[in-house]
Amino acid sequence: VQLQAFGGGSVEAGGSLRLSCTASGRTFSTYTMGWFRQAPGKERELAAATAWSGRTTTYADSVTGRFTISRDNAKNTVYLQMNSLKPEDTAVYYCAAEQHGRATAPGQEYHYWGQGTQVTVSS
Repeated sequence: VQLQAFGGGSVEAGGSLRLSCTASGRTFSTYTMGWFRQAPGKERELAAATAWSGRTTTYADSVTGRFTISRDNAKNTVYLQMNSLKPEDTAVYYCAAEQHGRATAPGQEYHYWGQGTQVTVSS
């Protein structure tokens, strides 16, 4: 599967952005999807993930209550709605996919990655 991420940009603190990630292929609904982020000088971390149905989701503590992951399997797209953005949310955001993965499994490995999209939040 090939992934393309869109929607990054620059916003002021408190603002919102919505990231989108579109997948190729006809088996999108069999993939667990995740949004990861990597800030300069820091390790990549999972921000949010959703199971194939969209009914099971998981979030990093740092984004809980501010970010929402969702998916539209008919459009082969996963979204990350980011509200109340903070300067510490500044990072390159990547979408990732794993067929038959488990969204809530610690350390779930993802084999497919999209290109990153930059999110910059100014104070």
